[in-house]
Amino acid sequence: MSALKVGVVGVGRLGSAHARILSEISDCQLVGVADSDTDRARQVAEHLSVEAFDAPALASRCDALVVAVTTSHHHAVTQQALESGCHVLVEKPLTPTLAEADDLVDTAQHLGLFLAVGHVERFNAAIREVEPLLKDPRYISSQRLATFQPRGTDVPVMLDLMIHDIDLVLGLVDSPVQSVDAIGIPVLTDSVDMASARLRFANGACADISASRVSAERTRALRLFQPSGYFSLDLAKGEGEYLRRRDGVELAGISLTREPANLSLADIVERVPIKGDSAEPLRLELEAFLARIGGKGSSSVSAAEGRAALEIALRIENEIKAGANVPVQDSPGT
Repeated sequence: MSALKVGVVGVGRLGSAHARILSEISDCQLVGVADSDTDRARQVAEHLSVEAFDAPALASRCDALVVAVTTSHHHAVTQQALESGCHVLVEKPLTPTLAEADDLVDTAQHLGLFLAVGHVERFNAAIREVEPLLKDPRYISSQRLATFQPRGTDVPVMLDLMIHDIDLVLGLVDSPVQSVDAIGIPVLTDSVDMASARLRFANGACADISASRVSAERTRALRLFQPSGYFSLDLAKGEGEYLRRRDGVELAGISLTREPANLSLADIVERVPIKGDSAEPLRLELEAFLARIGGKGSSSVSAAEGRAALEIALRIENEIKAGANVPVQDSPGT
C-alpha cells in the first residue's frame, strides 16, 4: 500500500508542529503546507523540504489534511477539504457553532470520509497511564490556567482552553450531562477570558472545570475521585499520584486495635506514583488519525465526539451570558 499523502493548512505554532511530525512518520508523505500568510507557508515548506500551496491546490494533491487555521475559518477550510475528497483532522474546537459542526459531520458522512478533531489531551501520558485504573469517577476537578497570548482570542476561553477538559470529562464520565452552571468574565479581550463551570451528570457524577488565559503562571491540573481512591494529575508533566485504600484494610478493625494517636494515613492509604511515558501526544494523535484512515481501530477523536464537547462549551457560554444579564438587586436599606 502506498503512503498516504497528507498536507497541513495553517502553519502557525501548532500547525508547523503537525507538519514537522508528519514529515517524520514513515506511513505517510507530507506533500506540502498552506497558510494565508504566504511567507510563513514558504518558510515552513523550505524547512521541511516540501512545497507551499494555497489550500485548494494542496487539498487536490492529498488523501488527508490537517486543518490548523483560526477557529472562525474551520468550517470553510474543512468543508472545502472534504469536498476535495480528503479525510480531515481539524484542530479543536470543531467549529464555533453547532450549525457549522453539524454541516461538517453531515458532509463527511455523505462522502464516506473520516473527520477527526484535535483533542490532543486524550493522548496525554498521564491520562493514558490512569485509564486502566479508572472505575466510575464520581467527582472531577480540572484547572487549566495560561498566560495571555493573542493567539486563540478570536473565541472565548471555553472554546480556546476549557474545551480540552470538557472533552476529557465527557470521555471519563459515561453518562449524559444533566445540568450546567457557569460564571465567567472578560479581562483583556471582548470575550470571556476566565470561566468556571459545574457539570452534573445523569448518573450523579459531578465535574468542576476552570480555565483562564490571563493567569500569571501556567497550570494543567486534573483530580479525579472514585470509590477506590483519588487521582491527582499534572497534565503538563504527564505525571501524578493515585491514593487508594490498601487491600484488606477495614477502618472499623483498625480503630479497634490501634490507638488513634498511633494511626497514620500510610496505615490506610497506599500511594501509587503515576508516571507516563515520553511519547509526544501530538505524534500519537496523528498516528491514530492515520491508522483510522487506514482502516485500523484507533483512539482518534471523531467529529461526533468533538461536537459533543462543543455543545457543552456553548452551553457554558450561554449560562455565562444569562448570568451576566441578571440585574443586581440593592441590599435592604440602601
